Amino acid sequence: MGYHFVDLHDRTMDQTLANRLQAMPKAEIHIHLMGAIAAEIVYQMAQKNRVRLPATSLEEWKSFYKFRDLAHFVEIYAIASQCIQTPEDYILIVEQFLKHQSEHNIQYSEVHFGTLLHLNKFSDDELIEALTIGARTGETQYGSRVKFIASISRHQPHLQSRALDCALRGQEKGAIVGLGLAGVETGYPPEDFTETFAEAKRQGLRVVAHAGETEGASSVWGALKNLHAERIGHGIRCLEDASLVEELRILQIPLEVSPQSNYCLGVVPRSQPHPIRQMIDAGLYCTLNSDDPPMFNTHLTNEYQTLATQGFSWEELWQLNLNTLEATFLSETEKATYRTQWQEFLQQSSAALT
Repeated sequence: MGYHFVDLHDRTMDQTLANRLQAMPKAEIHIHLMGAIAAEIVYQMAQKNRVRLPATSLEEWKSFYKFRDLAHFVEIYAIASQCIQTPEDYILIVEQFLKHQSEHNIQYSEVHFGTLLHLNKFSDDELIEALTIGARTGETQYGSRVKFIASISRHQPHLQSRALDCALRGQEKGAIVGLGLAGVETGYPPEDFTETFAEAKRQGLRVVAHAGETEGASSVWGALKNLHAERIGHGIRCLEDASLVEELRILQIPLEVSPQSNYCLGVVPRSQPHPIRQMIDAGLYCTLNSDDPPMFNTHLTNEYQTLATQGFSWEELWQLNLNTLEATFLSETEKATYRTQWQEFLQQSSAALT
């Protein structure tokens, strides 16, 4: 069950490069489990769990699922979360997620999931067990691996300690590697989560935060100074503050850039090239990601192809891919294994072009 894909820029590109980007082994570090569910899977869960959808058939639902605007995006997210009723649903979601990732040669992913979506449905332990089973069976079937980042919902700051508890339980089971901050930036600055992030770091969790997407440079500063975030989700509005750009350049904090997400949500006008070019030219550490792929009519290969249509060379795109691998929370031993495999691909791919 593949994701519906629309080329949002409708531009042509060299087919050889397009094929090479499809075949390229990849990693991804900014993607949401809820936002990565294909319309068909949501429909399947709705039928099983007797959740009424605003559609009378799968085809009608798939049409409804396509991105329209921010309000509609939020509505789809809410509907999809309602369709998840059991731990078995999470197993299915993770397995299907890894199937999709494998179709784009994404060998490893670090995925955000909302820790509070299952409240009043099942326990943290049941959730973590489901994520673990889904990850294990999905890897066995499709060869793609996943680790999870437990996300705090910014608009529910009173539940942040609850999210941390879930993250720590998942860490004990080897499924969760980090704590994240996601959701609506406006009105919920990083400073509101300082103590929780400090405790997460003390407990050995890695920490990341969405910042600099719908809010400006102050949000990124807060994520750096108050949360000591190791990666910044999006971060593109750092360009509004030259001193912040310099700070990010010196620290080499990875920025998790998702172009099609930015276009869809209006953070970047569709008529303009994505500012990732300016970010890279400024010496910033950029990675490339798909955020909520089926909901934004995209996938990771398309993100690379989008930049190719905007003038990025194969060498630049390959470097972004390497950046993503190095920015993961994998051990050095695991990274070294991937580096070796990826170098073999690069040599074989280059030889095929000569």
